[in-house]
Amino acid sequence: MTSFGERVRAAMATHGQLCVGIDPHASLLAEWGLDASAAGVRSFGLRVVEAAAGEVGIVKPQVSFFECYGSAGFAALEEVIASARAAGLVVIADAKRGDIGSTMDAYAAAWLTPGSPLEADAVTVSPFLGVGALEGAFDLAERHDKGVFVLAATSNPEALALQRARGASTGTVSAEIVSEVSDRNARTTPAGEWASLGFVIGATVDWTDAGLAPFAPVTPILGPGFGHQGAEPRDLRSRYGDLADAVVASESRSILAAGPDRLAARISERALLYRGD
Repeated sequence: MTSFGERVRAAMATHGQLCVGIDPHASLLAEWGLDASAAGVRSFGLRVVEAAAGEVGIVKPQVSFFECYGSAGFAALEEVIASARAAGLVVIADAKRGDIGSTMDAYAAAWLTPGSPLEADAVTVSPFLGVGALEGAFDLAERHDKGVFVLAATSNPEALALQRARGASTGTVSAEIVSEVSDRNARTTPAGEWASLGFVIGATVDWTDAGLAPFAPVTPILGPGFGHQGAEPRDLRSRYGDLADAVVASESRSILAAGPDRLAARISERALLYRGD
């Protein structure tokens, strides 16, 4: 099977860099005429998948908006993920899991094991209990050609004190996360291919302030902050430099606010901007 990094590379070569977030906020459910319930998020998610299929290559369900409805919400998420993967979309489960030992391994198994009810193509994880605590998740992803996106430099102000702090060496915590994961990617990625352990680096992050520098091998960068938060497709090169072509540009509210009747048209419009057609 093709590695996750190469599947993302192929998806973006075909459809462009736009990733559609599936974020059924309660306010959006109301605007769409849907109940704030498991049935509502199921309908919302399936409509987004239907509109996205064939227009973009990647979708990103935000897990929290489903799990707040308990077991029925998880059942809805399972159906949305399965529908998206069946439609040929690469699915990133935005779960931001992070723990140690067997607990982290169990989180990874839930999202990355083939045949699991919640099987996705990749999952987002938190490294702030130590990158080493994620080794089990990295191993599982490698065995099954899945992906992992490691939070590295997020744009929320609450994170700045931690992520800009100096780590064990001379770099920032963000820089050390990138360095440690990149070292593993270099050991496991065939020459010329994209790695499968990626990073979350917000589109509004100042790389100099974060202590970040270009890294190798190339790996997908999940870039939240496009659309509603202010970044635009034309900003990719100025914000990500030589790694711009590897950015999975995530948009949610800027697309979803169009409503169900205009959703397909909005996705098509935004996707076109990221393809440069």
